[in-house]
Amino acid sequence: MILIRCSAAYNHGPVDYYLISPTAGDPSPAALLVEEFVLCDDYTAAGIDGAEWQPEIGAWSASAELSRAIRADSALRGRVTPVSRQEAAAAFARLGGGGLPEEAGLRTLFQERRHLPTTAPLNLGSGSGARRYRILFAGELGEDGLANARTALRLEPTDHPRVVGKASVSAGGHGFTWELRRIGAGIAWCVDVTARLGSGPVTALGALLHHHRQVVREQGLIPVTVERFA
Repeated sequence: MILIRCSAAYNHGPVDYYLISPTAGDPSPAALLVEEFVLCDDYTAAGIDGAEWQPEIGAWSASAELSRAIRADSALRGRVTPVSRQEAAAAFARLGGGGLPEEAGLRTLFQERRHLPTTAPLNLGSGSGARRYRILFAGELGEDGLANARTALRLEPTDHPRVVGKASVSAGGHGFTWELRRIGAGIAWCVDVTARLGSGPVTALGALLHHHRQVVREQGLIPVTVERFA
């Protein structure tokens, strides 16, 4: 990820990798998509940088439209598999690219940013001082993916029909609570995070949001954005 204050680069983190198959269910990759979220200094998402390796032309190309499409088009999303860097490197070699560049090198290939809507968080007048975030995902969680997400997020059951589970922790001098929630008929999911910040470094919040985004992504969902409501 890149952390920004409106437009200036502030920090880097791991990039995300996706294999694009020619048809749904086909394990052979036809292209490789590399992405990195661009974050504001409060860890909300301002955009997505990326590049696509197209083996038919043997070159990297702009990926803003593909980035939008895999989140909006369920048929295309069925051909997309989130993978680790190691898996991406193996696929890149099979696709004729040779050695996958290091992440710093990949960032130099990002040609076009897909901007995401950003607004100031709402002041709901609660007076609690808590920050409330939503990490939104596109896609469907299967039974195994849901079980893995429950374990990775350390969720306890709730009585709410759309809330899979909830958890709380104190870390870095702050208090965090989160829940995994279905949106619609399971076509989208979100992790809602409430952060009660204390005196410790605020980077603990960024680390937690990044961790939750990654562990759900590892179950096959595609992160869409990180929003803040308060």
